[in-house]
Amino acid sequence: MAIENSGVAGKPGELAGRRAVVTGGSRGIGAAVTRGLVEAGATVVTSARSEPPHSPPGAAFVTADLSTAAGVSRFADTALDLMGGVDIIVNNAGGCRSFQSVLELENDWQYTMDINFLAAVRLNAALVPAMRRSGGAIVHVSSIATVAAYPNLLHYAAAKSALETYSRGLAAELAPDGIRVVSVCLGNVETPASRRARDQIVGPDGGNPDDLIEQWAAEIPLGRLGDPEDIAEAVRFLVSPRASWITGSNVVIDGGKTASLY
Repeated sequence: MAIENSGVAGKPGELAGRRAVVTGGSRGIGAAVTRGLVEAGATVVTSARSEPPHSPPGAAFVTADLSTAAGVSRFADTALDLMGGVDIIVNNAGGCRSFQSVLELENDWQYTMDINFLAAVRLNAALVPAMRRSGGAIVHVSSIATVAAYPNLLHYAAAKSALETYSRGLAAELAPDGIRVVSVCLGNVETPASRRARDQIVGPDGGNPDDLIEQWAAEIPLGRLGDPEDIAEAVRFLVSPRASWITGSNVVIDGGKTASLY
């Protein structure tokens, strides 16, 4: 039997006065995280390559291509101009363009590293100096692809593995400044991006994409794919005062998928 999201929310107003940036916030997980932070009282600036018809309410949106150094710099400068500082960074932007053998991915390696790893490195470098004065929290969104070793996702897995290693090292470096750093390692979450991936994997002549969803859900002990709100609740907790002694951790949120591999 699938176990549904209970919808339990954090404390209202617990992030009042906090200033947050969320990358990849136009839809899916990023939009859910943005909504959760706004509901908790934070001021939020979010970004994506293009603004969707319905941006998360209550947040400022900045159009920026975070796969480029110039795009990251523009987003960081705009966020600081709008808020005067930053207390929370959620590096959520990521993904990959193709699902192929690792030997056929030459043209996709650089983009995949740029958007999944270097975007976070560059944004943190731009924003952390403003955080050192008052502390804060940084969350990096990673994937169970780092441990499950899916053959057609090795470029994505390599980039996310780099992100997790970087996250642990950054946590140690920034702890004296009162800045906590954690990563969240996600399983299969039902989002517009995952639906596009599913359709690409199946292909035009590969059958019914819904059959692939059923297969994925059957491999998850809790019986269902994740919902963006599942991730948003975890992130909201991790950036809140309730998680004040958590840093350097990699929190797995996958419905038990990786536990079932061992």
